Amino acid sequence: MPRRHWTILIVPSDNERPRSYTVADRTRKALLWVAGLSGTVVVAAAAFLFIAIGGIGENLVYYWGPKELRAAGSKATGAIIRLGGQVAVGSVKRGDGVSNLEFDVTDGTAIVHVVSRGVPPQLFRDRIGVVVEGTMTRDGNFESRRLMVSHDNKYRAPGDKNVDIRELMRSTEGLDDAPPPRAAVAGSPP
Repeated sequence: MPRRHWTILIVPSDNERPRSYTVADRTRKALLWVAGLSGTVVVAAAAFLFIAIGGIGENLVYYWGPKELRAAGSKATGAIIRLGGQVAVGSVKRGDGVSNLEFDVTDGTAIVHVVSRGVPPQLFRDRIGVVVEGTMTRDGNFESRRLMVSHDNKYRAPGDKNVDIRELMRSTEGLDDAPPPRAAVAGSPP
């Protein structure tokens, strides 16, 4: 049986020639459009997966406690890790200069020795919560690139209730004995 094609005649506007196309032409154009759109989606998805999976390994930072770090063994060596725990009591050893520091981090069950070359925060001391970012070495030490302390944001006023606030403020560096402020009166110059 012969194949039939339907021909559609488009009536032109004033300055155009009449044109016609078959239903098969229209179907072919639709299929090409769908194939092009599908190809674009596939290429975009492949590019997304390549960027997401390929680059994520370099930017991945694991957060472990001392127990998990010790359990990982040689798998932890060389990986960038954030080690969280508390500074063990009596373990802080300051080296030559300000930036050489060694201490132990514990979670109550395991201990990891940390060697830090950065300047420690002012709040750093025994028993404070810390997060240390760095890598585990083959000799079992954790080399820190970054040291952060955990603390709450609650302000605690000095324990002495008989403190003269004005005297305390004057003792703060950079404040001078300024004359007391004058009362403002409406209509007077400043």
